[in-house]
Amino acid sequence: MPRLFSAYVIVDWSAAAKPTTGADSIWIGVLKRDVRFRLAFEAFNPATRAEAEVKLNAILDDLKKRQERCLLGFDFPLGFPRGLSTALKLPGETPWRAVWDQIAKMVKDKPDNTNNRFGVGSEINRRLTGGPFPFWGCPPRDTLTTLQPKRSRDHGPDDLPELRFADAACKGASSVWKLYYNGSVGGQAILGIPLVRRLDAARGEGFKAYPFETGFKALTEADLAGVDVVAAEVYPSLYKAEGVATEVKDLRQVRSTAEHFARLDEAGKLGALFGPPKSLSPEAVKVAELEEGWVLGGGA
Repeated sequence: MPRLFSAYVIVDWSAAAKPTTGADSIWIGVLKRDVRFRLAFEAFNPATRAEAEVKLNAILDDLKKRQERCLLGFDFPLGFPRGLSTALKLPGETPWRAVWDQIAKMVKDKPDNTNNRFGVGSEINRRLTGGPFPFWGCPPRDTLTTLQPKRSRDHGPDDLPELRFADAACKGASSVWKLYYNGSVGGQAILGIPLVRRLDAARGEGFKAYPFETGFKALTEADLAGVDVVAAEVYPSLYKAEGVATEVKDLRQVRSTAEHFARLDEAGKLGALFGPPKSLSPEAVKVAELEEGWVLGGGA
């Protein structure tokens, strides 16, 4: 079975409010074939999200020029728990797209990494509940009536879910409602989704966001005809981060994740990973495809 991809690009994102490199910053790992067709890895550590976007576009442009299809993995959720689009009364019949559009309208992310992710969470809380829920987590100086440093209460049966189906399937996954502190992914999602949306808009039919635009199903070469990039949510903590102990953990993780998917692709097993786990209900499959998204390989 032929490989689906020629290159594997894994992005460890960051919601940092100032330029930063090293640990807990942005890392872009690129695993692609060299002139001898052997897989070779290189990594980039841009100090800001703006620099990262420029680098990512350059990487994707180069791969397209070489006619090499790319799996592009991001380590933050591409969707929110089911019901958010309806609760916010967003227009359109495609919930994931409506939420992407709304987040992009609200986010202000400057070239120096100054950003309003806490303001976005606070405003969504105001619209949903009028209080500091469901988003939570911020430095004390950013405390507002509608956003608190600590979680104000548990999720009840009438609230939006705390976890997506994908989060429940991945042991240790954090809730997207958590905006700050160790393990949080909410801030990264708020600042990362507008980037993925821009890449999607600029690259047209050549760019597919999984599972929203690919379908939540096993993929074949025929499914990817004319596609240059498949963007997917990945969870690097699912894979053992191999490498030298003195290396930054984020660097080890992007490399190990890229190598994991490359090995599966070489063995003809990666396409099946895009399908839902057998244990997932038909309702959950539909929700993931239309609204919540899914972690590639989650629950497998």
